[in-house]
Amino acid sequence: MASQDVLSQTTRLASSSALLQVLFRVLTFGLNAFTLRYLSRELIGVVNVRLTLLYSTVVFLAREAFRRACLSGSTKRNWIKTINLLWLTVPLGVFWSIFLGLVWLHLLEVPDPSVVPHYQAGVVAFGLSAIIELLGEPFWVLAQAHLFVRLKVIAESLSVVSKCILTVILVVLYPQWGLYIFSLAQLLYVSVLVMCYVIYFGMFLGSPEATKKSFPVARMKALLPNLVEDETFVNWKEARLTWSFFKQSFLKQILTEGERYVMTFLNVLNFGDQGVYDIVNNLGSLVARFIFLPIEESFYVFFAKVLERGKNVKDQKQGDVAMAANVLELLLKLVLLIGLTITVFGYAYSQLALDIYGGSMLSAGTGPDLLRCYSLYVLFLAINGVTECFTFALMCKEEVDRYNFVMLALSFTFLCISYFLTHWHGSIGFILANCFNMGIRIAHSIHYIYDYFKESTYRPLTGLLPSPFLVLVYIISGVITGFSEVFFCCDKGWMARLIHISMGALCFAATAVTMFCTETKLIHFVRSQ
Repeated sequence: MASQDVLSQTTRLASSSALLQVLFRVLTFGLNAFTLRYLSRELIGVVNVRLTLLYSTVVFLAREAFRRACLSGSTKRNWIKTINLLWLTVPLGVFWSIFLGLVWLHLLEVPDPSVVPHYQAGVVAFGLSAIIELLGEPFWVLAQAHLFVRLKVIAESLSVVSKCILTVILVVLYPQWGLYIFSLAQLLYVSVLVMCYVIYFGMFLGSPEATKKSFPVARMKALLPNLVEDETFVNWKEARLTWSFFKQSFLKQILTEGERYVMTFLNVLNFGDQGVYDIVNNLGSLVARFIFLPIEESFYVFFAKVLERGKNVKDQKQGDVAMAANVLELLLKLVLLIGLTITVFGYAYSQLALDIYGGSMLSAGTGPDLLRCYSLYVLFLAINGVTECFTFALMCKEEVDRYNFVMLALSFTFLCISYFLTHWHGSIGFILANCFNMGIRIAHSIHYIYDYFKESTYRPLTGLLPSPFLVLVYIISGVITGFSEVFFCCDKGWMARLIHISMGALCFAATAVTMFCTETKLIHFVRSQ
């Protein structure tokens, strides 16, 4: 597949995934706002922090390394061996589900049954849901490698909508069921997700469309583990790369979900405070999840396909190097400007957003300060996602192994800083620790990118330098909206709130116009792709 075709399909995948994440987050936020009026903060804290952490840890440890290894390189490979390797995620998931399930049941603090009923059933259900989802891993990787955009959108949309509908029905009719509600909804979510992929490939394989595309798998039986006579069960090169990524993924999971591990294992916040923190955290991560994550996932595939892992810049095809450098520069500029916009306007509108969303329960206390800090953290997330997606797509096995030692030291440092900052400044300490963590990771990735391109004429890191005039407009907008919040928000009635919103809209419009005038290359890229 030509590099330009890969870029075109990758941008389609990223934009479709972004729209999909918008749907997810809107439904999730609506669901949280709804359930807050029927269920306790403690129940929401257990579900969104404790049980979701169990599920995400199992699936991450079981599949992340396999995904990165099996999505590297060309789609022209021995897919039988790749599929065999991917099926190893299931026994690995069973192991992690049982091991971590026992930890969740017997070593962690058990919630009060009168406040959070059926905790044991919730642990079992969320662990089982992780195993069910892993049954669809070979289908997911095959679809992602061949850029099946529509399949991913339909499958994940149906599963999320089904989960939300069931949750709302059960919350209204049977609120006393407690964790049974979320357990059944989680099991329905993963079941619908896997069945969508299975049904699609059952219809697609062997069809004229598959034959026309010369699809490497001809029938459903080939998507099951297969022994090939006189050949190894898996591709050992992929297996060794998977092991390197597995060591890294273990550490990355600690860094990604570090605050939840600290909350879960060290009991620095009670279940009610955990519930509020999670809601504010989800609101703050809205843009990160529906824009930055799809960009990172999709362009990881792009860079892995266009450039060859482990080769220096001189040994690559120079046309592909030029395209990759240009795309990296523009992606950095894109996420930087989105991050700066969130940071500047998020500071002045955090309290208003929380007050509209959850009332005084969220807008009083540390909620607004927490969301303001998260607005700054979004900027770090934006830059780290793109720099790491390029770095991980190009690192050879030895470089991945070396980076694992960096991650190990960073993981330990992050957990220590999280613990002490939380004791010093409550839940805000988690956000400050995350900013430190992301800053170190960004520095490492920038150093790798600089070294990679230093022997070429390309300088993609200039994407991190916005126009000085645009920076000035951001500063003026931040000052104006900050004064607007002091004078008009948020206890002076709805008329004052509307004035505050109008001031923000005018400043945002001025920023957008300046962006269109000063960042013409980026605007052309976004429009064309």
